[in-house]
Amino acid sequence: MIFENNQAFAQSLDRQDPLHHLRDEFLFPKQHGVPFIYLCGNSLGLQPKAARSYVDQQLSNWENLAVEGWFEGENPWMYYHKELKGLMANIVGAGPQEVCPMNTLTVNLHLLMVSFYRPTAKRFKIIMEAGAFPSDQYAIESQVRFHGYDPKDAIIEVAGRNGESTLRTEDILAAIADNGEQIALVLFGGINYFTGQWFDMPAITEAGHRAGAVVGFDLAHAAGNVPLQLHEWDIDFACWCSYKYQNAGPGGISGIFVHEKHFSDTSLHRFAGWWGYQEQQRFKMEKGFMAEAGADGWQVSCTQVVPMALYHASLKIFESAGFIGPLREKSLQLTAYLYYLVGEVNKALGFEQYKIITPAAEGERGAQLSIIARYKAKEIFHALVANNILGDWREPNVIRLSPVPLYNSFEDVFLTAARMLTISKELITPKQ
Repeated sequence: MIFENNQAFAQSLDRQDPLHHLRDEFLFPKQHGVPFIYLCGNSLGLQPKAARSYVDQQLSNWENLAVEGWFEGENPWMYYHKELKGLMANIVGAGPQEVCPMNTLTVNLHLLMVSFYRPTAKRFKIIMEAGAFPSDQYAIESQVRFHGYDPKDAIIEVAGRNGESTLRTEDILAAIADNGEQIALVLFGGINYFTGQWFDMPAITEAGHRAGAVVGFDLAHAAGNVPLQLHEWDIDFACWCSYKYQNAGPGGISGIFVHEKHFSDTSLHRFAGWWGYQEQQRFKMEKGFMAEAGADGWQVSCTQVVPMALYHASLKIFESAGFIGPLREKSLQLTAYLYYLVGEVNKALGFEQYKIITPAAEGERGAQLSIIARYKAKEIFHALVANNILGDWREPNVIRLSPVPLYNSFEDVFLTAARMLTISKELITPKQ
């Protein structure tokens, strides 16, 4: 598409957008009574208007049924997670039996590593991306130490080349091949939180398997953002949070994926709990853990009803949108428009004040653009917030902006760039 740098053009794109009405399904924060242009869905998604009614229903069940709510009423709590499984499966490209809502992200990462990081004297190393989100780094470090290894010896981080912010796929694949006989696990983020780079997940998975390793992904910034085919890509396991692009509220429930090829593997270790025991036998209260079929067998603790209700509210909006396909089509246009407009801001300023470090290729990014501000970065970020534009900040000089197709508009993107230009002119002197 040939873009134009004017508000009328942006408004015309919104009129043509078949998903524009979904914006009305969400609540926007306000400042001085004026709604924000909210471009921070990569950190915390907006609240669906329906979320309150979904939670109220569960509070009503608790009020009126008390303990009987586990087996009576609408969506009895004992089986409520099954209401979400089919919806979740469509988000990540899996079978319903391969996914389960449970716990929070890093807890699930640990639980899955119990099963899928099985180091031996020969194979004990983990390959990950350098600059992964700190929680992933800490989880992997602690798992390595738990097994008696030094992270310096057991963790291989693939970094960008000198002067490059993102990773080259060929470098990732080469690192896997070069260390193949020693690798127990390849564990990457689907999308890097800082740069917004979407890694070539099928290629990484194929290379990891060719080397004899297990392959897993943290999809915190990918699930609900980009099209995924976890089953088809033969990924062994994955987990994600639901509070970013999936709008399930702060600390929202996590989800896991376990490929069905592992369901019959009785040699897999797992940390067990009553909730993962075979459903039909659970109330016999017998010793000797027997896992429920599928991903549900990785459950440990009691199902989290209220967080699942919040997730349910958002997943139903995804369903009404046709899941990821139509949303991705809009997202590609939204992000490309923002990419174009940032370039227009630089042209108007006469120099490269803003450098986008997220890959230019559409197939290597989701909704997020990570933008280095050359001068007065933090001042510009705060000025954007003061002007009702809410993105987020990453040290030392990166502003992350994420136009989310469920609730952002093309006019949002245009107005953001226009205000970036105005603010830049005000804050940056000609000498700079």
